[in-house]
Amino acid sequence: MASIPWRRIAITGASSGLGRALAEACASPGVTLHLAGRDAGRLSASAAACRARGATVQETTLDVRDQAACGGWIAAMEGLDLLIANAGISGGTGGQSEPADQVQAIFATNVQGVLNTALPALEKMAAQAPDSRGIRGQVGVVSSVAAFVAAPGAAAYCASKAAVQNWAEATDATERARGLRLHAICPGYIRTPMTAVNAFPMPFMLEPEDAARRTLAGLAAGRTRIAYPWPTYAVSRLAGALPLSIRAWLASRVPAKPVSEKV
Repeated sequence: MASIPWRRIAITGASSGLGRALAEACASPGVTLHLAGRDAGRLSASAAACRARGATVQETTLDVRDQAACGGWIAAMEGLDLLIANAGISGGTGGQSEPADQVQAIFATNVQGVLNTALPALEKMAAQAPDSRGIRGQVGVVSSVAAFVAAPGAAAYCASKAAVQNWAEATDATERARGLRLHAICPGYIRTPMTAVNAFPMPFMLEPEDAARRTLAGLAAGRTRIAYPWPTYAVSRLAGALPLSIRAWLASRVPAKPVSEKV
C-alpha cells in the first residue's frame, strides 16, 4: 500500500486480529501509534512489532466499556489524525436463547465502547487545524457485513454492528461541516480467533493483512462505507432482504454460532 496520509493514529482492539494487522500496516518512521487493548501481553507483542517497523508506539491496557478511561486516553494524546474504533466481541445463541449477560456485554463493547472512544476523538479533532485535504480528523468504526442482515443465530452481534454502521454513516453527513469524517468499516469473514470457533461455512475468508489493506485504502479514499469483499457484502444485502420467515427457516438448518466464552 502507498504511504498513509495520517501521522497520529489510535487503534482499539490492537492486540490481535484486524486491530493488530491495522497497527502493523500503519507502522512506519514518523508515525505515532496509540494502541489499546485488554490483554496486556498480546498488546505488548503488537506494540513491539510496530516499533520494529520504525513507529513510535504508546500502548495502553484499556477496556472500552470504561467511559472515563477512554476519555482520558484520548485526552492525553497531543493530536490525533485517525481513530479506528476496532475493539469488539462476538457471540451467538448456540441454537438456543442468547444468554442475557452476553447480550449486555456485546452492546456494551460494540456500541457503547465505540462511542466512548469516537465521541472524545471527534471533539479533539474538531479543535485541530485542517490538513492539506481540508480534514481535521477521521474516525473509522469497525462494523461488519453482519450489519446488513439480522441473522437469528447472532442477534445481538448483528444488531450492535448495525447500530454503529448507521451511526457512523449518518454522523459523517453532518460532521463534514466541521472538517471531520466518519467511516463505517464493514468486513466479511476475517481469519481471527473470533471466527475460529465458527462451525458454519465462511466463504471468501480474508487474512487480517488483506483486510487491513482494504480498510486503510478505503479510509484514504474517503469512502463513508468500506464494505469488503464484494461477494460477501452482496450476499449479506440479499439475505437481509429475504422475508423473516425464510431467514428463520435457514437459521434452523445451519450450524449455530457458539455462545461466547469471553463475556
